[in-house]
Amino acid sequence: MEPRERAEEPETTRWTSATVFPDMWTDPDDDPRETDTTPTDERGMLLDYLRYYRLTLEMKCAGLDAEQLARRSAPPSTMSLLGLVRHLTDGERHLRRVLAGEDAPPLYRTEEDRDGAFSGAVADPAVVEDAWRRWHAEMDATDRYLDGVTDLGSWNTGVSDLGPEGDDLQVRDGILSQVVEYARHCGHADLLRERVDGRVGQ
Repeated sequence: MEPRERAEEPETTRWTSATVFPDMWTDPDDDPRETDTTPTDERGMLLDYLRYYRLTLEMKCAGLDAEQLARRSAPPSTMSLLGLVRHLTDGERHLRRVLAGEDAPPLYRTEEDRDGAFSGAVADPAVVEDAWRRWHAEMDATDRYLDGVTDLGSWNTGVSDLGPEGDDLQVRDGILSQVVEYARHCGHADLLRERVDGRVGQ
């Protein structure tokens, strides 16, 4: 049997906008994630990590069109940068659902299509625009909720499915879980972006 031919993929060359460190996304002075303040308390550190990884995801998608954002990593994976934005939008809602008990079901994932955030990430500018709008709206809603929480040791008022065997969570556990989720997928975004146009970084 003849081996099945693979579709030709566009040639990409690795590049970076950094001039100081060639393996970085941009120079430190130009990196919007870097600030002049370093949090020293637990709350400040957790929220700063969340801010950092949210920005990282946005940076990894910057300058790409709908086709590039929806481009899949490699068969048979359904993963794409646009899919990650949609998936992490559902993640923001999940955080509030399990901590605050909000009525915030997933926007993309369903029982019939648990991969909906990725399978529905198609190369349509309207889909891209909607994904960004929803992501920003859900982050704003999460931030408003967290602004009202003064004690990270308080227990969730929702029904948790993040803890072991569905145990209740402290707010710090929920935030940390969200940081871990973003960090994991930002690693995927590194590879996805490099595959799309060759841009390297972290």
